[in-house]
Amino acid sequence: MTPLADIATRSHKQASKQGLSAMMRVLISLVIILALWKGIVVIFEMPSFILPAPEAVFIKLVERHDVLLKHTWVTSQEILLGLLLGLSMGLFFALQMLLFQPVKRWLLPILITSQAIPVFALAPILMLWFGYGIASKVVMAALIIFFPVTTCCYDGLRNTPTGYLDLSQTMGASRWRQLWHIRSLLLYPCLPQAFASLL
Repeated sequence: MTPLADIATRSHKQASKQGLSAMMRVLISLVIILALWKGIVVIFEMPSFILPAPEAVFIKLVERHDVLLKHTWVTSQEILLGLLLGLSMGLFFALQMLLFQPVKRWLLPILITSQAIPVFALAPILMLWFGYGIASKVVMAALIIFFPVTTCCYDGLRNTPTGYLDLSQTMGASRWRQLWHIRSLLLYPCLPQAFASLL
C-alpha cells in the first residue's frame, strides 16, 4: 500500500469513528431525555393534559399521523415562503443601504430600534390586517428573518477590503461590477453568521 493510500484509509477510519461516536452521543442523549420525561410523569403524577407520558405521545403520533402530516405541510409552506420573503427583502434593503446613503441614514436607525420590539407583540395586528390564513404567518416569519439578515448582509457588503475596490477602480470597473464581482463574493463568509442569527 502506498503512503497516500495509507493516509486516505486512516482518515476514512477516523471519520467513521467520529461519525459513530456522534451517533452514540445523540442516542444516549435521547434515552436520557426520555427517561427524565417518564420519571417526571411518574414521580409527580402529572395529569396527561399537562404532561403526557412519552409512550402516550408516540401512540397519538401513530394514530393521528394523517392530521399531523396535513398540518406539517401547511406549516412547511409558511416557513419556506416567509424565509424566501425575509431573505429577499433583507438582501434588497442591504443593497439599498450600501448604494444610497439617504436610505442608510433613514433605515439603519429603524433596524437598530426594531430589535427592541418583540415581533410576537405584532401578531395581533398582523392577524387583523392579513386575517387568520397563511398570509399573516408568512409575514410574521419574514419579519423575524428580515432584520438579522439585513444587518448581516449590510455588514458583509460594507466590510469589503478597500484594496480590492481600489484595484477594480483602476481597472475601470463600475460600481455595479464591483458589487457583482467583489462585494457579493465577500457575502459568503458572513452567511453562517446570518443563518445563525435566525435561530
